[in-house]
Amino acid sequence: MSSRKPVLTIRLRRLAAELRRLRKDAGLTRDEVTGRTALNPATLWRIETAKTRPQARTLKTLLDLYDASDDQRAELTVLLRESAVRGRAHIIARELPERYAAYIEFEGSATRISNFECAFIPGLLQTEEYARATIEGGRPGMTEDEVNHRVEARIRRQELLTSDGPPELRAILDEAALRRRVGGIGLMARQAEHLLDAAALHNVTVQVVPFAAGAHPGMMGPFVVMDFPEDVGVRVAYLDGQVGDLFLEEEAEVQRYSLAFEHLRGAALSPRASTALIAEVARDSRA
Repeated sequence: MSSRKPVLTIRLRRLAAELRRLRKDAGLTRDEVTGRTALNPATLWRIETAKTRPQARTLKTLLDLYDASDDQRAELTVLLRESAVRGRAHIIARELPERYAAYIEFEGSATRISNFECAFIPGLLQTEEYARATIEGGRPGMTEDEVNHRVEARIRRQELLTSDGPPELRAILDEAALRRRVGGIGLMARQAEHLLDAAALHNVTVQVVPFAAGAHPGMMGPFVVMDFPEDVGVRVAYLDGQVGDLFLEEEAEVQRYSLAFEHLRGAALSPRASTALIAEVARDSRA
C-alpha cells in the first residue's frame, strides 16, 4: 500500500489563502498567532501553505483570533469540509510526484484551462504514442514502469474533455511544436489528425502561433492558467520546466500570465486558419 500523502485540492489552497489574508488583515504575524494560541509554529505554516488541513477546532481558534465575520466563518467552514472531497482526478494522480499529482487535481476542478506550449502538443491533446515518445525522450532516466504510469495518467486525464460539464480548453501551440518530428512521420500525422478531432469539440479551441508571427510572449516558455468555479474564487498559473514546476497564486502573477495568453491569442492564427495549418501538416506528414 502506498504511503504517499494525499493530493491537496484547490479548495484547500483557497482556504489557506483566506486564512493568510485574515491574519494579515488582523495585523498579526505568524509568531504573534502562535504566541496567542496553542498552535505549533510549524503547524500554522503548514496550514497557511496548504500542506495540511486544519482541524475544525483549529479553524475556529484562528477565526476567533482574527475576529472573522459570520459570513467568513460560514464560507471557510464549508471550504474546510469540501477540501476533503476529491474528484476522479485523485485516482489518476496516485503514485505520481506530488506536484504533478496536484496539477492533475487542479486541472480536474477547473472550469477553464488556458494552455500555451512552445515545444510539445498540449498534454490534454496528445495521442498515446506521442505521449510515450515525449515522456521517454524528455525523461531518459525513467524506468519502463514509470513511463507506463505517466502515459496512462496523461491519457486518462483527457477523459475530462468529454465528461459531463467539461472545462473549456483554450490551447495555443507554437508552430515548432506542430512541426517537430516526434517518433517518426506516421506518428506526427496521426497526432495532427487527433488535434483536428479535438478542435472539433465544442469546449476546445486550438490555435497555432505561426513562425511568421516573429517574437512573442510564449518564447519564455510554456504555461497554464486555470480558472475555477465561483465558490473557489481563485486562479492558478502553472509553469513546468527543467528546474521543476511552479504554482503561482498571487493575483498579480496570475494576471501577468493571463495577459501573456491574450497576447498569444492575438499573435496566433484564428481557430479556422489554425485547423487548416494542422491539416496541412497532417498531409505533409503522410506524403
